[in-house]
Amino acid sequence: MNLDWLLEINPILLALVATLFTWAVTALGASMVFFFKRIDKRVLNSMLGFAAGVMIAASFWSLLKPAIEMSEDQGTSGWIPAVVGFLSGGAFLLMIDKILPHLHMGLSTDKAEGIKTSWQRSILLVLAITLHNIPEGLAVGVAFGALAINPDPALLAGAIALALGIGLQNFPEGAAVSIPLRREGLSRLKAFNYGQLSGIVEPIAGVFGAYLVLTVTPLLPYALSFAAGAMIFVVVEELIPESQQGQETDLSTIGAMLGFATMMVLDVALG
Repeated sequence: MNLDWLLEINPILLALVATLFTWAVTALGASMVFFFKRIDKRVLNSMLGFAAGVMIAASFWSLLKPAIEMSEDQGTSGWIPAVVGFLSGGAFLLMIDKILPHLHMGLSTDKAEGIKTSWQRSILLVLAITLHNIPEGLAVGVAFGALAINPDPALLAGAIALALGIGLQNFPEGAAVSIPLRREGLSRLKAFNYGQLSGIVEPIAGVFGAYLVLTVTPLLPYALSFAAGAMIFVVVEELIPESQQGQETDLSTIGAMLGFATMMVLDVALG
């Protein structure tokens, strides 16, 4: 299929459409709360592992690798923007992690992280998922924003693959938010609304990422690496530890392997 006509569209608009898609898949996953009241811990761990695998693969294939190649094409050492951007992305998420009140699944309210607050447990749980949707939206936005600088069909295919991969892992994420909230005592409708709301930050971050790239062109390799660092921080800080809770950790490991392989196939086959 020839998608070159998409290169004629404003990259910010493409980023918005792509991240609206990833948000819609989150909402679709959250809608599972209308069919299930509980989610098996083994299934949840497998889904979290899958999401971690997708994000790890996307960080390299869709973000770091293009950043290194772009830097080398510009005549600079490829590793400098990659390292600086990657570590900056991790530091940014660390700062947000310390400030934004949030609570990881399966923990009591007194284990909430960030600034102390009296917010309800359900709000804290949603904010934990919202936290790692920020780098996902940012990554998709930066990937599409890069098309304004280098309208390469391969780059377009890579951005589409990234959006598909993020969307794919957003389905289990949406279910992983809404169904536990239902178990917390919320109505199905309220649990769904909270679940889909956790993904609405992606279009916001996506448009911001694309706009930033268009405004400050030389920073593109740094922006790509920044998004990669932010995503890896989320994987190591949240997804992997949460997926390894319980006895059967092999399932979450297998999920991570499958997620990585899926994203790799998407990126390599399309890009």
